[in-house]
Amino acid sequence: MGATLELTRALIELPSVTPDDAGCQQLLADRLKSLGFDVEWFLCGDVSNVLITHGHADGTGGVSLWFLGHTDVVPPGPMEDWTSPPFSAETREGVLYGRGAVDMKGAVAAMVTAAESFVAEQPGHQGQIGILLTSDEEGVAVDGIRHVAGILEQRKLVPTYCLVGEPSSDVKLGDTVRVGRRGSIHARLQVDGIQGHSAFPELLDNPIHRIAGFLETLVNETWDDGDENFPPTHCQVTNIQAGTGARNVTPGHAEAWFNFRNAPTSPASKLRLGVEGLLVNHGIHNYQLDWRVSGRPFRSTAGRLRNSVIHAIGRELDVQPELNTGGGTSDGRFMAPLGTEVVEFGLRNESIHQVNEHVNEDELAALARVYKRIMTDLLTI
Repeated sequence: MGATLELTRALIELPSVTPDDAGCQQLLADRLKSLGFDVEWFLCGDVSNVLITHGHADGTGGVSLWFLGHTDVVPPGPMEDWTSPPFSAETREGVLYGRGAVDMKGAVAAMVTAAESFVAEQPGHQGQIGILLTSDEEGVAVDGIRHVAGILEQRKLVPTYCLVGEPSSDVKLGDTVRVGRRGSIHARLQVDGIQGHSAFPELLDNPIHRIAGFLETLVNETWDDGDENFPPTHCQVTNIQAGTGARNVTPGHAEAWFNFRNAPTSPASKLRLGVEGLLVNHGIHNYQLDWRVSGRPFRSTAGRLRNSVIHAIGRELDVQPELNTGGGTSDGRFMAPLGTEVVEFGLRNESIHQVNEHVNEDELAALARVYKRIMTDLLTI
């Protein structure tokens, strides 16, 4: 599986900062098309999406196993902070460095080389293998898999299984498998008061004082207890803004941003009602609350895909993975509502989005072996 390392290097060298694909998907599509794979593009605005498939899942009982990934990466940050240029794909002492090495060009390369090897050995395999890629996972995630999922639903072209290659592993490759994800809700709260001179408190209404007590209660509130897969819902304040620029003038408005990571027992509607109730309890009546759900929580029922992933990790890596729903959101949230069984498994996540992002070369090869075993398990008799 030395091919996985070489393909990862080739992908890293293409500076695909979201939503620019920078030619990554075309490289992969051309490579697989020459081996008999079918290619369909779903372009949307500045975003590139492609579905690459081999075989068919027809009415004879064949299943479809799609791998889901993204070719876009986050910006590298200051170039001078990197030990080697972020898009040079430099290897040092068995470790490959570069933006996207882990999140998630390494996993994409493993999907492709595993599919190549599997099809070479099983050209007449059952069902369908697919690789669905987007350049809009690290961005606003509107024109990427969310867009494609809508088209798939209209066509009734829904895969049986979807394996997301996000970096799920923690300390050791294979130690963690995601069987769902928490939801994510972004809120912007503006509390209105009366601007005034700080020497005359009777003439003003300081919104900073009002919002401070509310925020303390907000982040300490118990929203639910979670369950065997989901940790309790929690809230984090991400930004606070206020002030007029003068040291002796209180503002007329104070603004706070906060984010919920929620379990299924606390849907967005319940949380919003809870937030509004806390505002009333703190005597805050003049406010504006903008509420945006960027991802709903999901959990796939245990099925053949989950069993196959656990079995493959055990056989190839000799590891028994923990099943959880940790981490941020992923594009799996757009596939699960289609009725597809979704499981996430990929590389170790210790360096994602960091300067000097890196992956162990041996783990790239190992991941490709796991992916191939899953294909073999689900698409052969």
